[in-house]
Amino acid sequence: MSKDGVDNGRRRFLLWSTSAVGAAGAVGIAVPFVKSWLPSARAQAAGAPVEVDVSKLKEGQSIKTAWRGKPIFVVKRSPNSVNELEGMADKLKDPKSEKPDTLQPGYIGTLTRSIKDDILVVVGICTHLGCVPQHKKELSAGENGGFFCPCHGSKFDLAGRVYSGVPASNNLEIPPYSYINDNTIMIGVDQEGAA
Repeated sequence: MSKDGVDNGRRRFLLWSTSAVGAAGAVGIAVPFVKSWLPSARAQAAGAPVEVDVSKLKEGQSIKTAWRGKPIFVVKRSPNSVNELEGMADKLKDPKSEKPDTLQPGYIGTLTRSIKDDILVVVGICTHLGCVPQHKKELSAGENGGFFCPCHGSKFDLAGRVYSGVPASNNLEIPPYSYINDNTIMIGVDQEGAA
């Protein structure tokens, strides 16, 4: 106790405990406030852009995500599988993606159907009846990897182009996307509009 009858130890304890409770309250208020700035699941489903990290993706692997309620496949292709795309034309319905129903941004090349040759970004909905195809490393003997729709047997190559002789009539859709950096793709933002 001090000369004037004040307990300084008790005063410090009350000061620190009040400060701690006030700080905890401030954090409790700030966290929901800051979280409210993030897009909700509903907003993302409605079309908010989605970031995909491709830094750990190895050749032949794929990542599945969702954008606007649609499944999106991001596939890492080997240089060999990219080279084999050119020799596929006679097996495909629309090898150059020239059909008017083909949905792909204008900045996407017709052979690889991608911005960078080794990374394919495609909407994983079969153009026959809307089933979700599976990414396969090998479709069948003599056919390299691609996508197989288990519902009715439609097949697509590693550029999402539809094979001849299957029920699907159009190539898989390519969503708008861009690269933020070498390891991050932003699905839902056009490459032409990206900074």
